[in-house]
Formats: sequence, structure tokens, C-alpha cells
Amino acid sequence: MSGAATIPTPEVKIPQFKQFLGHPAPLWMLFMTEFWERFAFYGIRWALVLYIVSQFYAGDPAGQQVANLTYGSYLALVYAGAVFGGYIADRVIGYQRSILVGAVFMAAGLFAIALPNPDIFKLGLATIIVGNGLFKPNVSTMVGKLYAINDARRDSGFTIFYMGINAGAFVAPILTQVLAQKVFNTGDVPAYKVVFIAAGVGMLISLVWFAIGRRALMGIGAPAPDATSPMRVAMVSLGGVCVIPLVYFLLKAGAENLQIVLTLLFVALAVMLMVEGIRQGKVARDKTIAMMIIFAFNILFWMFFEQAGSSFTFLADNIVNRTGVLGMDVFPTAWFQSVNSIAIIVCAPIIAYIWVLLAQRHVNPSIPRKFGLGLLFNGAAFGLLMYALSYLVDPVGKIPFWILFAVYWVQSVGELCLSPIGLSMVTKLAPTRLVGLGMGGWFLSTGIGNNLSGIFASYVSGERGMSVASALGGYSFGFWSLMGGGLLLFLIAPLIQKLMHGVK
Repeated sequence: MSGAATIPTPEVKIPQFKQFLGHPAPLWMLFMTEFWERFAFYGIRWALVLYIVSQFYAGDPAGQQVANLTYGSYLALVYAGAVFGGYIADRVIGYQRSILVGAVFMAAGLFAIALPNPDIFKLGLATIIVGNGLFKPNVSTMVGKLYAINDARRDSGFTIFYMGINAGAFVAPILTQVLAQKVFNTGDVPAYKVVFIAAGVGMLISLVWFAIGRRALMGIGAPAPDATSPMRVAMVSLGGVCVIPLVYFLLKAGAENLQIVLTLLFVALAVMLMVEGIRQGKVARDKTIAMMIIFAFNILFWMFFEQAGSSFTFLADNIVNRTGVLGMDVFPTAWFQSVNSIAIIVCAPIIAYIWVLLAQRHVNPSIPRKFGLGLLFNGAAFGLLMYALSYLVDPVGKIPFWILFAVYWVQSVGELCLSPIGLSMVTKLAPTRLVGLGMGGWFLSTGIGNNLSGIFASYVSGERGMSVASALGGYSFGFWSLMGGGLLLFLIAPLIQKLMHGVK
């Protein structure tokens, strides 16, 4: 057959895994693989926009706008790359090999951005993007393959996996900030290159951990018998190298132009998924339609949630009163990035238990309503910022520390209602032959939201840097958009649930 070179990895019968703490033992290996990858990813998150302003704009607040746009575009392409990574894993080299190749690219990119040159910096970001595209969707896909489709532990398993993501994200900003500002700092400006090098080391640990531990998967995620040739891995690696200049060009093209590219890509992906869904019959078609509707609301959620690495960083640095907190002279801006993660770690088992308890009583909210709750909690966080910027600004233009701290916690509850449930949803609703591509679609919708988040953050910062007035105007818009989207999703939830044909 002419398509023999791209036969998808067949569905592997779920092996009889050893169980650990009520879940398949390989879940915990994937948990730690993701922990170290997220350590690397979030280790640089707090530093990127501050580094761009400091290194390439000599600290001028006017650089905030460009930094926000660059950050948004970088995140967007990170998640958009998952579309291709999912397809390559589905059709070419399998999930395990995609993860290994992606980890090598990510480590190389993280070390490259430590070099203080604007062109090398963007090339390094482009390399991270290519690697993450191969890595990120395929770890999540393999978590889904550890469970039968109707296994009641499935959502809880994804929530535990999500805790691994956030455990790495919690440790990373604290450790990298201490290394950059306390250990290797030689002045007032943190040694940002230390942040990037530490993240690169974390990525190498993730690579080695998975390379050793993947035997525990017992064939899950391995390539098809006729797709085991090392030449496939070599060609994918060469293709990744060739794609880096294209990604570099997209980073330089600007967020507005990138948004056009991402939108066209999303439309193409939607067509591919719909064609496959229609080919498989009415039920698969309806499930695919339901998934695409959820993707649209996912874009809205991340457009505002992902202010954490952009406008919230400048808010913390310039408008939040960080003095005298926890006995410190000044609470480090970087440590705010860990608040979301510790909130997830604390709340994830509680939320997971609530879903199980509600399911036992047959009142578990549907997937669309869980998403609606995510949007409403995200909106409530922006409502808190609206209130603070309207009524709690002190004479020197600062808002209380606890406001931003609380914002991260409220957003985290919304994230737990949406993100781990979304990962699980894709493995249930995507056409069976294109689960990896469906997971790529989930990350692409997240990427579109992230690019819009950079555009929105640039509006919040204004042309001369963030002010109380610009922050209030932007965050008020966020509040009304999220609350409106959440209420709309609650209203149409029964229609979406009908399209899902019993998937819960």
C-alpha cells in the first residue's frame, strides 16, 4: 500500500500493570518524567520577560510590551508544536521515541538561550519549541493509554499526573531564583543565564529518567512493528533541525501575524479530525464536534490565565507591595510563579476526591460544566484584581501582597476544573486513529490562547509600561469576558453532553 510508511501505531491491549497507590505503576514513572520537564519549562518562565527588558532594553519599561508579545508567541508556538508532535508519534516513530527526541531538542535550546545575544536567544526559543512539540502531547497521551476507556480512575489518574506537572513548576522558580540572585549574582540584576542552565540540566534529568524507565510501559507507546527503523528517528531529528529556522521566523514575525498562522493551522486540524470522525460514523462525528466546541472555550480560558508569566510578572514587580512578607525585606517576584503550583498540589487531591465522591452519588458535573466552572473561577480572580485596583491602591500606587497571592489560588481552582479534565477528555472523544493529533489540537487551542494572552498583556502594559490605570482597564475586560464565557458554557452544556454520547 502507498500509505505503508505512515501506518499509525496500533492500539495496544492494556497490559496487566502492577498497581501502586491504586493506579498503574507506570503512571508514577511518567509523573517524574513530566516533573523534570516542567522543572525545565517553568524554571525559565519567571525570568523570560524580565530578562528581555533587562538584557535587550537596558531596563526601560517600554520594553515590557515587546517582552509580553514575545512571551505570548513563544508559549503559543510551544503548544502549537504539539499538533505536529502528536501526528509524528501517531504515524511515524511512536510516542516513546518522540519523547526522547523532543527531550534532546529542549535541552539544547535551554542551554542556547543562556547566551546573551538576541538572535541566538530566539533560535534557542525556537529549538525549545520544536522539542516541546515532540515531547509534551505524547507523555499525556500515554497516561491515557494506561487505562481502559471507561475506567473510573481515569480522571483521577490525569489529576495525579497534573500534580507532577505542578510539583516541578513549584520547585523550579524558587530554586532558579535563589541560584540566579543569591548564589551566582554579582549585582542587582539576577544572573539569568544561571536560570537557563539550571533548566537545561533539569531537562537532561527528564531525558535520562524516561530512557531508563520506559521499559515499565510494557509496549505502551512503542512504534508499530513495521516502524522500528532507526532511520525514521534520524529523519524526524533532521526534520526538527530544518524546522527551527521556520519557528525562528515566526517568533520574529510578531504576535498579530502569528495569530493568522495559528488560526489557519487550527482550521486545518479541525478539518482533519472532522473528516476522520465522519469516516468512523455518527457517534465519532458528534464526539469530535463536542471536542472542538470545548477547544474554543479552552482558548478563552488560557488567553487570560496565562497572564501569570507576562502581565502578572510586571504587576508583581511594579504594583504589588512585596515588602515585609514572611519576614523578608522583599518577596521575590519569581516566587509568585510557585504560588499556582503549590495551590495545585494542595487542591488537586481534594478536587480529584470531590469528582470521585460526586460520581459515586451520580451527581458528577459533566465535562462541559466542569469547564464552565474553570472559566468562572478564572473570572472571579480577575474580579478580585478589579476590586483591588479600584479600592485598595495605597498612596504610592501599590496593592496588597495578598491580592495577587489570592488571585493565583482562585485561578488554580479554575485550572483544576478544566485542564486535567481536558487532557482526559481528548483521549475519550478524539477519533481512535488520531488520538495523538487530537491531543495536539488541545495544545494548539491552548497555544492560540497563549498568543492572545501576549497581545492582551501588551495592552495591559501600554506603550510605557504597566500603570494602575492600564492594569484596571485590562483586567476589567478579562473579568467580563470570562464570566460571560462561563455562563454561556453552562447554558449550552446539555447540547454538548448530548454530542458526547455518554462520555463522562
